[in-house]
Amino acid sequence: MERKALPEQFYTQLRELQAIDFVLVELTLYLDTHPGDAQAISQYNQFAQYRMGLAHQFQQEFGPLNSFGHSFTKQPWEWVEVPWPWQV
Repeated sequence: MERKALPEQFYTQLRELQAIDFVLVELTLYLDTHPGDAQAISQYNQFAQYRMGLAHQFQQEFGPLNSFGHSFTKQPWEWVEVPWPWQV
């Protein structure tokens, strides 16, 4: 199947999501060993909320980021329309 060309905004937003995911993983690892750090918990919650909004915006414009019920899809089935996040 031939894939359509994607706008630069697709890659910019995907890179931002990946950067936020990295921050969230690092904060998770830190909080595993420092569970009482209120400032880190606050940062984690802020980044998690920001990521949810950015992911929602990305999915509205470009299609789902996750499968298996973690993302909604429009008709026709969007999962096959754009490169999967690990293909970029």
